[in-house]
Amino acid sequence: MKANTAMLQVQRSNWKMARLIVRGILGVLFLMAGFWKVFTLTPTVHAQQFFIGWYGDSWIPHWLLWTLGVSIPYLEFTAGVLLCLGLRVRDSAFALGLLLIVTTYGHALRDPLFNIDGHTFTRLSLILFLLVTPGGADWMSLDYWIARRNTRRRRD
Repeated sequence: MKANTAMLQVQRSNWKMARLIVRGILGVLFLMAGFWKVFTLTPTVHAQQFFIGWYGDSWIPHWLLWTLGVSIPYLEFTAGVLLCLGLRVRDSAFALGLLLIVTTYGHALRDPLFNIDGHTFTRLSLILFLLVTPGGADWMSLDYWIARRNTRRRRD
């Protein structure tokens, strides 16, 4: 019985470390991509170059191309910051998952045999890991400490 308890503690510890590492890597990837698109490239140039330039002659309305092209850099940057902090991790991971659907469709629209093995599959794997692992295991996140504080308040 004691061995089983020790084994469970090791497994919980491993989940904590794995979740911290995955959240950190994913956060940095999207933070840096968003930072570059917001502060170096600029969202307007991002929209013009990667959305209007690539999909302007497609079925997609220009207002939608502009909206996505300008907003995606901010989404990437904000979600990356939130993931690095461990704040609203599930919401951020879900939003980034939806973003990957949009970008995968865009790449497949240009190239129907788009190779998902590059950036997309890696990021998708990390997002799915965050969505299926227990959030309470991530003791190095703000979500964990906020939940812990709220639990203490309810007990008091």
